[in-house]
Amino acid sequence: MRLANKIAIVTGGGSGIGRAIAIAFAREGARVVISGRTQDKLDSVVREIKPAHCLAVQADTGIEDDNRRLAEAAAKHFGGINILVNNAGVLLAGNAESQTGDEWEQTFNINVRGVWQLSREALPHMRSAGGGSIINMGSVLSTVAARNRVAYATSKGAVLALTKAMALDHAEEKIRVNCICPGIVETEMVARFGMDEEGRRRRTAMHPMGRFGQPEDIAGAAVFLAGDESAWITGAAFPVDGGYTAM
Repeated sequence: MRLANKIAIVTGGGSGIGRAIAIAFAREGARVVISGRTQDKLDSVVREIKPAHCLAVQADTGIEDDNRRLAEAAAKHFGGINILVNNAGVLLAGNAESQTGDEWEQTFNINVRGVWQLSREALPHMRSAGGGSIINMGSVLSTVAARNRVAYATSKGAVLALTKAMALDHAEEKIRVNCICPGIVETEMVARFGMDEEGRRRRTAMHPMGRFGQPEDIAGAAVFLAGDESAWITGAAFPVDGGYTAM
């Protein structure tokens, strides 16, 4: 029970990586608040975890008022905030010429601005608790590039820079800020790109361990960064990528 008596918010908690993290946190003793835009998916996760230990809040992290409401709901329902996982994100393919202004704005509003805004709402609660852990979901594209991902890669680079800046600002308050940088993980977001057999083979070959990640691979890293075992780690980027960035 590595997270006993901890209260966590996990955005994008209705499916994929967010769902896996919420379930792993609850298994380790945390009470979890999950957010997302689709209530049915959130309700399914609550039932899986058990309502006494999990609260669903329908919210869009790209909307400032939703972020405020989410933090307030967590503090009111469970009594505080110790852990925040900024997992919600969007991936819209495009290069510098094909990416539209609206796509650029949407990408940065959710992937960067939302991370900053929700962190800002959670910080006073963590300060009151004597410390906390913020885990931002970056990507291998926080540190390397890929074709046709100009807005996404730029936003995930910004997430890593935000992580490091916040880690320095809040280290003395015992609030740690770290970033997980996954490779390609089997999620609904990845499935939407509809890779054919050849495309899947090529992308799998980019991971020396010979497979895509599973959401549970990322959840294990999140449990570590949320708990006391990582008490002297802040401002770090953790590649969980099957060797993708080692190539």
